[in-house]
Amino acid sequence: MTEAAKHSAEPARTVPAPLPPLPPDVSIERVRDRFDGQDSRDIFAKVVEFTLIERAQALGVYPFFQPLDNNDGPEAQIHGRRVLMFGSNNYLGLTRHPHVVEAAREAITRYGTSMTGSRLLNGSILLHEELEGRIARFLRKDAALVFTTGYQTNLGTISALVDKRSVAVVDKLDHASIYDGAQLADGEILRFKHNDARHLDTVLARIPQHKAVLVIVDGVYSMGGDIADLPAIVDVCARHGARLFVDDAHAIGVIGEGGRGTASHFGLEDRVDLVMGTFSKSLASIGGFVAGPRKVLEWIKHFGRSMMFSASLPPSCTAAALAALDVIENEPEIVERLQKLGTLWREGLSSLGFAVGNSQTPIVPVQLGDEYTTVVFWRELLENGVYTNPVIYPAVNMKEGILRTSCMATHTEEQIAQALEVFRDVGRKQGHIS
Repeated sequence: MTEAAKHSAEPARTVPAPLPPLPPDVSIERVRDRFDGQDSRDIFAKVVEFTLIERAQALGVYPFFQPLDNNDGPEAQIHGRRVLMFGSNNYLGLTRHPHVVEAAREAITRYGTSMTGSRLLNGSILLHEELEGRIARFLRKDAALVFTTGYQTNLGTISALVDKRSVAVVDKLDHASIYDGAQLADGEILRFKHNDARHLDTVLARIPQHKAVLVIVDGVYSMGGDIADLPAIVDVCARHGARLFVDDAHAIGVIGEGGRGTASHFGLEDRVDLVMGTFSKSLASIGGFVAGPRKVLEWIKHFGRSMMFSASLPPSCTAAALAALDVIENEPEIVERLQKLGTLWREGLSSLGFAVGNSQTPIVPVQLGDEYTTVVFWRELLENGVYTNPVIYPAVNMKEGILRTSCMATHTEEQIAQALEVFRDVGRKQGHIS
């Protein structure tokens, strides 16, 4: 039992006995097969027999939409109990930083809670432009453009650039927003094997010369914690005349000089055309941005539908992101601390015998197997005071469930040791490690 669990607001609950196997008719396969191709005129017909969620809740293994009572960063409170938080994207722990909190508070006092309009019309303020300038300078790009969410950034950027005479070439494990942006566009979509520059070369060689190409990769992959093979990818793109768009949502603040992301990590900032990022992770806010050539961003600004037809980023969120940038620039050692703790966490899990894939960052997947095994493991960790994220189909392949874990710069080494102890005990009990 961790120290976080011992200091709960209610007596610590005993760990329940292992759950019985999940009934066959509650499996993901049965749910998928039952409703695919359903022949009915009533669009609600498919929901009538869909009882998977209710049955999982009754068994106590439904892991999603768990409401937190409070979230202090490295620790959180859920169901009245304190737990160690190893399932957050708050990589630098800045959501509670006094400078960030005060900046958001002051922005509400000055501007109110919302701009109630799109950037195109009445929703732009000087604070948005200040943030765009700061991002561009931080990433050493010509300009930047701020969206209301990271998801909208990918939707608007990709759909504005990829038209009927274009092809979007995406990594198989790219984020869902990249796929959705490519599907929203008028152009063709092609995939290449995950992080495989040789296969990318093969795919690009098959595209006719009259087609324009945008290659899109994650810089740091959100589930596996691995880093894109950017040196090989930029060479392939250059050889075929393709433009390169890197989604650095999980790389900004995590890797690169002072947290400047994947291109900086490899010293290739001049060879990446567009960099996308979010404020909802290291930058302690909500929103997204794309950075690159000013003329390209002007095009996106006027043809990116997710920006044109959405209300702008609230002033408080804009100010919080600006303040987070202040902290990163003034205290670059916080990024170094995150990387050090990430290594401690990753190597600790691996040394216990857990399979952690190809992670190279503080994002560390723990590979467990089928969906039921994964959520049972998640539940027992939570009962013992450690919060993680279970990831199952369709977010990952069938029977390849993982616990997505991550540490923060604000964790202590003692907290990491406590969490590893819980993983060891639960892993032995569940038979995953010896």
